[in-house]
Amino acid sequence: MLKLNSLKPAAGSHRNSKRLGRGTASGQGKTAGYGSGGAKSRSGRQEKFYFEGGQTPLTRGVPKVGFHSPFKKEYQIVNVGSLEEIDVGGRDVTAEVLREFGLIHDAGEPVKILGTGEFTKPLTFKVNAYSKTAKEKIEKAKGKAEVV
Repeated sequence: MLKLNSLKPAAGSHRNSKRLGRGTASGQGKTAGYGSGGAKSRSGRQEKFYFEGGQTPLTRGVPKVGFHSPFKKEYQIVNVGSLEEIDVGGRDVTAEVLREFGLIHDAGEPVKILGTGEFTKPLTFKVNAYSKTAKEKIEKAKGKAEVV
């Protein structure tokens, strides 16, 4: 019967670790396999993951291009044509409703309605922004376009 006190690892699967710095007879004495000097032999050494041995790193060799504004508003875009196919059931069209139908990814991010496609339903929209053509199509269909 197998007992916890009789468990052993499979034959050859476990090796004793090398005892570093325990005299020359151990084969890992004095420098303990780290060589005789230099940054890689020092205690507590840390090398940056992008270090390329003194060669100019790729990250420094590639030129800096462009500018990314930290204040830019990123809108989730929905076309009025895709709203024609969904059945809202008399509710106002908000970010939560659009998320429910899978037209946007995150209800917390700002939403903008664009004017691509045909639109005929008299719906009330409550989102962050509209294009001029989208607003015209919504109002032409007897709907309302309110900015949240």
